[in-house]
This record gives sequence, C-alpha cells and structure tokens, in this order.
Amino acid sequence: MTQPFSGIRIIDFTQGIGGPLATMLLADFGADVVKVEPPAGDRAAAEPGYLCWNRNKRRVTLDPRTFDGLRTARKLIETADVAVFDSRPGELERLGLDATTLLAEQPELLHVWMPPLGTKGRWSYLPPEELLLAGLSGVAHLQLSFADQPVALVTPQIGYAQGTIGANGIAAGLWERRQSGLGQALVVSGLHAVSSIESGGAITAGGVLRLSRSSRGSAPHYRLYRCADGLWFFLGCLTQQFFLKALDAIGMMELMAMEGVDGEFANLFVSPGNAVAQEALEAKFAERPRAEWLQILHEAGVPRGPVGVREEWFRDETVASNEMRVVLDHPKLGPVEMPGISARLSETPGTIRGFVSDAASLDVIAEARPGPPPGTGSRPPRPLAGVRVLDLGAFIAGTFAPTVLANYGAEIIKIEPASGDPFRAYGLMFTGHNLGKRSLALDLKHPEGMAVFRELVRQSDVVLDNYRLGVRERLGIDYASLSAINPRIITCSVTGYGPKGELAADPGFDPLLQARSGMMWAQGGGEEPVFHQIAVNDSATAMVAAFAIQAALHAREKTGRGQEVTTCLANQTILFQSGELTHYEGRPPAALGGVDFLGFSALNRYYACADGWLGLVCRLPAEFHALANGLGHPKWAGRTIAEKALQEPNDGQLASAIAETLKGMPRKEALERLAAAGIAAAPALRIEEIFGDPWLRENGFFQDFDDRQFGPVSSVRAYADWSRSAGGFEYNAPGMGEHSAEILREFGFGEGRVAELIAAGVVSVG
Repeated sequence: MTQPFSGIRIIDFTQGIGGPLATMLLADFGADVVKVEPPAGDRAAAEPGYLCWNRNKRRVTLDPRTFDGLRTARKLIETADVAVFDSRPGELERLGLDATTLLAEQPELLHVWMPPLGTKGRWSYLPPEELLLAGLSGVAHLQLSFADQPVALVTPQIGYAQGTIGANGIAAGLWERRQSGLGQALVVSGLHAVSSIESGGAITAGGVLRLSRSSRGSAPHYRLYRCADGLWFFLGCLTQQFFLKALDAIGMMELMAMEGVDGEFANLFVSPGNAVAQEALEAKFAERPRAEWLQILHEAGVPRGPVGVREEWFRDETVASNEMRVVLDHPKLGPVEMPGISARLSETPGTIRGFVSDAASLDVIAEARPGPPPGTGSRPPRPLAGVRVLDLGAFIAGTFAPTVLANYGAEIIKIEPASGDPFRAYGLMFTGHNLGKRSLALDLKHPEGMAVFRELVRQSDVVLDNYRLGVRERLGIDYASLSAINPRIITCSVTGYGPKGELAADPGFDPLLQARSGMMWAQGGGEEPVFHQIAVNDSATAMVAAFAIQAALHAREKTGRGQEVTTCLANQTILFQSGELTHYEGRPPAALGGVDFLGFSALNRYYACADGWLGLVCRLPAEFHALANGLGHPKWAGRTIAEKALQEPNDGQLASAIAETLKGMPRKEALERLAAAGIAAAPALRIEEIFGDPWLRENGFFQDFDDRQFGPVSSVRAYADWSRSAGGFEYNAPGMGEHSAEILREFGFGEGRVAELIAAGVVSVG
C-alpha cells in the first residue's frame, strides 16, 4: 500500500519522548525509521510509553563515542534521507555529526537537531528535564493556580509537543527537498515546542492580565464547578450564545442583570463582574447532583464535560469509535494497549505494524535504497512556499493548524464571515493563534459567495474547517463536492469527538476534553481537578492536523490525487497521554499531581528563593550529597540515605529543609551554589519576566511587531529554524477582511467584479 513517507529512511539517534514521538508519527505513515540506541539503552526504555513512541521502527545498538560505533553511525547516515539527533549543544560537533560536517559530505541529507532546551546560552546545556524547561519558558507560572507560584505539569506536555511539532518540521523539510533536491539543517528545540503550545499564552502588548488565582478557571462561563454530590464538571461556554443558553437552562438569566455584569458579556472578563458571576454559579451548581446538571445542559445544547479518570476514558465508547486504542501482543509483556493513529487519511492511511524490532546495523547499511529525488531545480525561499491553504477554521483547534503551516511558508487565506471568527473576542489569544495569515471576509451562505469560494478551491491545495458534523455537507463543501471541482484538493476536517459515537454531534472545546479524558483529574492528583492553562487538546489537534495535511501533500506527489484528512480533539487526549495510557499487566502507575503541584519529589520540584523561584532536579544518589554540601547542609546527607532521598515526597521533611534554606537566599546565589555543586537547576520565571529574559531572547524565542489593534506586541517567533530556508511568520494576525480585495484580485477577479461583490455584501473589507 502506498503511504505518504514510503521510501524515506530516517536514522533516529534520539531518546526520551520528543524525538522518538516525532519519528513514530512518520513511521506510522510509512517512513523506514532505524532507531540507534547506546548499549545502555534509551533513557526512557523503562517507561511504558517507550513501547508506543518506538513502534514501527527497527533498532540497532551502537556507541558513537567509540571509533567503531562512530564509523558505523556515519555509514548508517549515508543511507538516510533524514538523520535526527537530540544531543545538547556541542556534542554533535565533537563527534563530527553536526549539520555542517554531514551536509558537506551528503548535501541531500535533512539534518534534524531536537535539543531538549535551547541551542545557545547557559541553560541550553542542562539535562533533558521538562520541569526545568517549563520554569525557564514561563510555562510553569502560566499554569493556573491558587497560590502565586509555578506549577509542575504531571504529564510531559512540552515533550509531546516537541514530538508533534518536530514531525511537522521534518515533513516540511522533506517537501522543500522535493523542490530543491537539497537537504539542509533543521532545528526543533524544546523552546520551539513551548512556542507551539503557548502561542496564545506567551504574548503581550505591554501587560499580562490575570483575573483571579484559581486552578478552576478565571472566566465564570468557562470554568470547573462542583455539584451537590461532590463531583465536578466543566462548563464550556466559550461564546456568549452558549452562555445565555446555559443561564436559561439552569434558570439563572438574572445573573446578566447583577451589579457588575450589567447585561454585558464582556464584563464577565473583568472585576467585579467576574467574581460576582463565579460566586452565583458556584452556589447554583452546588444545589443538585452532577448527573442532573449534565442532563439539563445536554438537552439545551450547552457544552459541558464531566471530570473523569484517564483509564476509564481510554476504554470509553468515543475512544473506541475513533480506533484510538489498539492492542498488540508483546513476547514478554503480553497484551499491550497503546494509542492508535490520531489522524485519518482516506486514501493513504497510517498503519501500526508492530513493536520496535532489533536489526543488525550492517544489514541495514547493505540494503538497497532508492536515491533521493532529483528536485525540480527550484529553490523555494520557505519550506512550504507555493502551498495554498483556505482556512475556514475558528477558535484554536482548527485555525491554528494553518498557523503552523504558515510558519513554514504556506500561503494561508483565512476565510471568515462578516461577523469574524468568534475567537476574535479573546484579543491577544486570537492574535497568537492566527499569525502569518491574510483574511478574506466572505459570506458562504450567499450563492455568489459560494461561487467565489469554488473558484478559490480550483486554485488551492488545501481546505481546512472545524465545523460540527453535517455542516460541510449542508454547505456543499465536503470532500466529495470539492474534489469534483479540483481532484487534487486536500480537505481537512477537525471535530471535537470524531464522526461516530454518542458525543459526535456535541460541540467540543479543549477543556471539555481535558475533563473527560482525565487530564484535569490527574493534574489535581485525584483531589480537586485542575484546569490546564495550555489548550492541550486544541494545540495538539492543530499540530496533528498540520502534519496530516503535509502527509497528504506528500502522498499526492505519488498518486496525483488529493484526499480527505480527519482528526478530532478526542484523539489527541490519547496521543498527549500516550506514556500514561500505554498499558500492560504490571506496568508502574502513572504519576499524579495535586492542587498547586510543585513537583514530583523533594529533589524534583520548584522552590521559592528570596526574590523568585527556581527548579532543581537530582536523579542520582551522588547528586543528593552534592546538593546538601552545595547548600551548606552536609548533615542532610548524614541523616538520609541518598537512595531514600530521591524518593522523598515534595512536601516532606527534606523538601521543607530545602525550602527553608532557599527562601532566604537570592535566586542568583542559589543558582550559583547549585551550579558549582553540579546540580541541574534553573530559574522558574514569572510571566512578566519572560519577555525580557536574555536567554529566551538569545535563543530567538520572541518576535516583536506592531499590531494595528494592540500596538507593540511580543509573541513567539517560530516552530522550527532552518539553515537554508526562511522560517517564522510573513504576516501579523490579520484584521477581519483586511486583505479581501487583494486576495480576490490575485485569484483573477477583476476590479469591477470585486467592487460588485463588496457592494452586494458578499465580501467585506476591513
């Protein structure tokens, strides 16, 4: 069967989550991935997720730090289209496996470097610890909490994001190579991963707004509530229309008239209306059991999600309907359950062929391989230059997928009604998720508007939407209809729960899936659920959709035909808990967090200093002794066995002793002491600190631009960097209809026709 990446060989030197997950996604769609492991094995080999992240691969064992191992590694790379590494800065140069060296010998190679943190500066040399990166990048302080403190995420969301955005970067690099015939160096660091999940969070126009301190959510219409039976659910009324439906259903329309709210939906975002509405709704939902409220809201068509447990969700009918739980028989472990393939391609689907299997490096080297494509002779300035996408998406999950493609150079035309994307009401969050696009305001319900749209389809490559089930067919813009206009068109449809099952017709917003899938329950440690600030499932779904679109583009080069791509938020609740959900009898339990969770143990958590916070991580017994001496308390080592110290809880005696020592010490001094002792530690930056932080600036994390609505803005810059191609965004986020006239002219509409469409209200201009 033809698959998008059949014929592509990837030599994968990575460990842990990010790199292996990236190459897993490519292997699922046909790439030949050869995983290179050192004699001691992958550092994540004991984790259940290893079985998932390395499926469909072959494994060879060698040590590139030895002469024979390095020589074999270089011979393996000579057979490859892509070589992927995750070493810290300087390590590849020492071995001669850096991009400059390898590309000089093998110009057609795509050299991919996925460092765990950054590429430059002091903190880039730290070990691959997500707690440290989350602190350095502001993710830990962005997380919702009751106290003024950083919060450790119990699932490795940055690692999962690095894998997903890394797969996108590799696919884009291979697409560019089809045109130029040349390889290049690609970098997808841990900071690029943070950019992909914080595009709407790591953004400022001169200040950071935080309404209240609560891990239940800051907006009363988009928040966790506890019912009379002690059970929790999430009220997901992201728009005014849904909120008014909810108030009517529960008999609380008078809330809109309360002092501070004063009949204005916008007042729910500011004090005192925000607090007034929260208090009233908390009291109301405490009157009845959860099941009653869920039924009332369901009958009114209000988005809502009960807080559940991840293991129960993995066996839920919705997950089964989407084929997101597969079972493979392992020769030692027996039946192993793992996530399925989270995006569907109608003509060239992905497959799960088995666990990682061992192979001899010499056999791999000896295999006959097709040569790289000759290229067309063109050298596009950006990896996806020339790919045209019509973006019908709204909110985050749909419309952020084209933003990822825009960052790699695709032309994105955001098509929205005259009223605009409803997410525009959320200000800078909208801006961060819609960079790199131009806007065309077009009435698709008008016959002439649909005629215009069909002409756009004839001249485009991709159409993406996140309409609810049945809307595409009703509008006549489903794949069958559009492929009749343009057989090469690729459509991508993003939904909340997929096309089947009892939830299929429900509106699906990110936190509803956080609640149902057990993400909130796990982050709260089974106590009170915790709302993730990161739009985990929205961002993940967008990245998976972007990757699947690229896979379909690669497939089209082989088949000459477009196809339909589908994915949903429910699928990503499984992919972005893949390590936690991969299951076999006797597997160790997945970690649980807690409300305002500081970390996993006394030696793996955040601590307050006199003037800020830091994170520290000790993994080895000797590091505990070094920590005790470095902080001036050698007696700690005398009282506690080092191996036992590594297991000490995050709120026990050892944690209290460390906290007491650090709270009176300036952070700079504490970090210097820990560095001198050889302890992995880094600042945990407040939101206000990140925009001026020299390390983040040195690593090119931010871009600064002038927005016509907000003025000077700082936002994330890129989801990958290239040695020969340009990355980043060509455009700021567009105003509604800002580019309507120029887009129509580019598609061949004359000035007179454009004027007629505007006069008739079919097209609006901003």
